[in-house]
Amino acid sequence: MKPLCLLSVSDKRGLEAFARGLAGLGYEIVSTGGTARALAVAGVPVREVTELTGIPEVLDGRVKTLHPRVFAAILADLDEPTHRKVLEDWALAPIALVAVNLYPFTATATRPGVKPADVIENIDIGGPSLLRAAAKNHRHVTVVVDPDDYPAVLDALNAGGTSEELRRRLAVKAFRHTAAYDAAIAHQLPRHLGLETSLLLEGVAPWLAAEETPLRYGENPHQSAVFARPAAARGLAAFEQLQGKELSYNNLMDADGAWRLVHDLPSAGVAIIKHGGPCGAGLGESAGTAYVRALACDPVSAFGGVIASSLPLDGEAAKRIAELFAEVVVAPALDEEARKVFSAKKNLRVLLAPPPVGGTPRLRVVDGGLLVQTADEGWQEEWRVVTRRAPSEEESAALALAWRVVKHAPSNAVVAASATATMGIGAGQPSRVDSCRIAVEKARSAGLSLAGTAAGSDAFFPFPDGVEVLAAAGVTAVAQPGGSVRDAEVIAAADRLGLAMVFTGRRHFRH
Repeated sequence: MKPLCLLSVSDKRGLEAFARGLAGLGYEIVSTGGTARALAVAGVPVREVTELTGIPEVLDGRVKTLHPRVFAAILADLDEPTHRKVLEDWALAPIALVAVNLYPFTATATRPGVKPADVIENIDIGGPSLLRAAAKNHRHVTVVVDPDDYPAVLDALNAGGTSEELRRRLAVKAFRHTAAYDAAIAHQLPRHLGLETSLLLEGVAPWLAAEETPLRYGENPHQSAVFARPAAARGLAAFEQLQGKELSYNNLMDADGAWRLVHDLPSAGVAIIKHGGPCGAGLGESAGTAYVRALACDPVSAFGGVIASSLPLDGEAAKRIAELFAEVVVAPALDEEARKVFSAKKNLRVLLAPPPVGGTPRLRVVDGGLLVQTADEGWQEEWRVVTRRAPSEEESAALALAWRVVKHAPSNAVVAASATATMGIGAGQPSRVDSCRIAVEKARSAGLSLAGTAAGSDAFFPFPDGVEVLAAAGVTAVAQPGGSVRDAEVIAAADRLGLAMVFTGRRHFRH
């Protein structure tokens, strides 16, 4: 008997070429429903699975492959004589390869206006069972869940057979795929049934079937790390690396922070991140102008940082950036001159990425557990002037920039800014007044004047002292959430100092 392979796929990318290759190697192809019809139309020899089971597909296709003859042919341990005897008694050839991908549940469940009945019909039952059976018996069965793996499998078969290492890797990929599929159902189905969804499942489901790319190292060289991203990656995870050394854990953490910050700015610009905190942000019609403004805030700390631009990089911007030692540059596009400039800096990692995506829950590990929360996204605050003086148009623009940046700085955070650039950033301090002092000192160290600037504070001022430090340095307007038991004292201090102050009503801690 010819060796059997079972093909049953919803995603028919590469199916015909894969099936022709298998047939050319002497495999007898067994298939189901639409897959069998597609192969027959393409002229590829195929047997319907009903010929193997002896029963037709029933219940409108809900039951096709769930049969002892199918699963015995997949699960037989060919090193076990009693298993071989069962196959002989049943006149069954072992199934040596299973290529299955599942009903498009997520695509269906997220389609606008979809009916619950259609969502339920797209819950695959037989497919996950086939994958799990083949993956369990990977010593004897090659399981393929991803059409992108077809060429590698055919190459291995043409060279004499799939290796044990390849079969193990494909088996793990199949188990991850079914785990992610079940997690997606557990997450998406409840809302179609009028029930609450799971924030945890929403957070982890996309990565259960993710490919893991080894990184140079983790936060420190003695720590190992991988980057897990789904096949259909979006946002920064969909980056293309044009050049440079391998990425490390810290590189990606800072690249993510810079990429999200630069897209949170009031308009197009450049952001620089170092060790998880912003060194500067600048706005401008060109990337070169915005970069110069961002760098001026703290050029010392920017050394060895990550630079993100929401504007395409041209040659002028690349030349300015190349004057600084940077670890990573992230942008939506580069022109040819910019690529040529960066190519002279062989170690500089240059990434192209699409805009960030929203709605991804944030995950943090604690000792023995996992914290999951919704992302701090959106700007639904209703700003309220609480002082006698309202901010001017120029101060309002500066407040908007300071407020957008302070959200991305480690708390406690205070950011001073003009209408086009950050001027001083104080962050990561247990005391808010210390963050104010650091912001002022950073501006002075960079040779910048805070006269007429505005400041944003990620949480309320518990005492008037922070406002007094900022006012003494020249800050004339402040944005803060409000909510302190001493709000009245802080507002009185602002009025006494001639400041304009607005309450945003929303805190933006980042721990």
